[in-house]
Amino acid sequence: MIKVSKTLERMRNNPRDWSINDLKTLAKSKGIDWRQPGTSHVTFSYPGLMPLTVPSHKPVKSIYVLRFLDLLDRIEEENGN
Repeated sequence: MIKVSKTLERMRNNPRDWSINDLKTLAKSKGIDWRQPGTSHVTFSYPGLMPLTVPSHKPVKSIYVLRFLDLLDRIEEENGN
């Protein structure tokens, strides 16, 4: 979990130059489902929240990283953490 929290901290400080695999790894550690049905987009979903679709370009644009971080924040808020 320390690696996850350090990665999140680095991502919050600099939302540029992240890969889609970084987002997938964080999603897995936080219990967020993701799917990529043979397309160039990945959809992250969590029960009760609106899914987030992110283009898997290299690197992921910072606006999508910020939206992903917002999704993580909403999940923590919903779970009371």
